Amino acid sequence: MARAVALTPGTEAVGTCVPPAVDLVLGASACCLACVFTNPLEVVKTRLQLQGELQARGTYPRLYRGLVGSVVAVARADGLRGLQKGLAAGLLYQGLMNGVRFYCYSLACQAGLAQQPGGTVVAGAVAGALGAFVGSPAYLVKTQLQAQSVATVAVGHQHQHQWFLEDSWLVALAGGMISSVTVVVVMTPLDVVSTRLYNQPVDGAGRGELYKGLADCLLKTCRQEGPLALYKGLGLAYLRLGPHTILSMLFWDELRNLVRRTQHQST
Repeated sequence: MARAVALTPGTEAVGTCVPPAVDLVLGASACCLACVFTNPLEVVKTRLQLQGELQARGTYPRLYRGLVGSVVAVARADGLRGLQKGLAAGLLYQGLMNGVRFYCYSLACQAGLAQQPGGTVVAGAVAGALGAFVGSPAYLVKTQLQAQSVATVAVGHQHQHQWFLEDSWLVALAGGMISSVTVVVVMTPLDVVSTRLYNQPVDGAGRGELYKGLADCLLKTCRQEGPLALYKGLGLAYLRLGPHTILSMLFWDELRNLVRRTQHQST
């Protein structure tokens, strides 16, 4: 009678290994999902670890006391959203570190290293070290963001991640480029369709010879070239949209200022 053998990490048969690229995505995704739920504990842990660091030796006010007291202190000072400080950096850290870690371990498994004596330990150690190295910059940012708080409950050194001056045009440019990601993902398919509709040849009656309308163009493009054809020119659309939006607003603002100065001088 055949026996069912439970395979634990590091004991998988070579033929049952998940492809490294798939393991990278699955591992990173799983750890990012877990991070969403555990990040509040990471915020509290960071505050507790920094408490007393900059105070003179001896007694110092204990702003954070235990798990429950620390959670309450953070929520009172920074609001409930304060419990998720540094979440974006935390997700980046988890994705980078664990993606690399799972990918490297899966490569070792695929190569048969995990089946060798001590191979599991070596593969795990190397994969973990590489993952930690790649994720370290994101961990630095995460820690500094989680330590930030209002002055009454601030512990440790307070970093300001303010890359640009508040009134700098770079702030608007960076914001425009970030927001443009969503815009181009939504708008590029419609832009492709409209370009093809406007550019198609017409018959004597002015009717399009290739497409009957928007829906027809959409279906024919997907059927003949595949769904990804709707994202042709995506990169250029992204690179154009951010600067175009910012320059338009910049020129508009400067022209308005010019009109105001002219009106002021005339009066």
